[in-house]
Amino acid sequence: MAQILDGKIAAQKILDTVREGVVTSTQYNFRKPGLAVIVVGDNPASQVYVGHKLKACESVGIFSKEYRLPSSAAMEEVTLAIDELNRSQNIDGILVQMPLPSHLDAINLVNRIDPSKDVDGFTPHNQIRLLQGRKGLFPCTPLGIMRLLEINNVTVRGKHAVILGRSIIVGKPLSTMMLESNATVTVTHSHTEHLKEICQKADILVAAVGRPGFVHGSWIKPGAVVVDVGINRITNPSAAPYLKLSEPERYSQLINKGSLLVGDVRFGEAEQVASFITPVPGGVGPLTVAMLMSNTLDAYRMRKK
Repeated sequence: MAQILDGKIAAQKILDTVREGVVTSTQYNFRKPGLAVIVVGDNPASQVYVGHKLKACESVGIFSKEYRLPSSAAMEEVTLAIDELNRSQNIDGILVQMPLPSHLDAINLVNRIDPSKDVDGFTPHNQIRLLQGRKGLFPCTPLGIMRLLEINNVTVRGKHAVILGRSIIVGKPLSTMMLESNATVTVTHSHTEHLKEICQKADILVAAVGRPGFVHGSWIKPGAVVVDVGINRITNPSAAPYLKLSEPERYSQLINKGSLLVGDVRFGEAEQVASFITPVPGGVGPLTVAMLMSNTLDAYRMRKK
């Protein structure tokens, strides 16, 4: 049976470090680090995610500010909010909560953020720094995965890492981070041929495709490390019969609530083969928020210098 890579425990360690860093950085009456979140519209999932971020800010001593705009807000309105926060001396980190209403250009809005305040790590400036192996602000989920492996003493150096998914949020930046850590990296996507055979060669397998139960246990090399980034909500449990193989008590509780969260990996099958595996929920998710707090503190320190 695989050992669980507990994201909640790892995230708490990161948050404790951030909290100590905030105390140290502000002990001579310096202002607190500040994070601003721009929310456009009333997407229910976004409300939940923003709530987690603001709560995390409070727990580590970071000042937070939420900008709420109606779903009808024009590009000019969102741009003005970003410009105001770029100028603010009390704000060190800015993020635009995704997804945005379809009439807004998400890429142009993100690129408007001052790179020194880009705590999501999505601006071209920070992406280039990541590719160049320089210090900067980088995407939180890949950073969280790397820290999770580090905290659990999982070696990346010399290993073959296979990443399912090539998004700019996870797949692409994570591949660069793993290359920097001296792994050999294969990035796969929807057009990859012989995907099962490629996955079977992975020492570290990262699934980030957003398809529930996509990775079967038979795809996993015995002893591999499995990182499941997927968070998929299923309202009809009978549509995923493989779930009976994993954690029946936890899933039963979720079923009673009318839906359940599952990853991209068939956990019950995978845990019989892998050496380490992340659960869903409680795996990568908490680390994304923790690394956002860490990035905000780093941005604060860089701006203070």
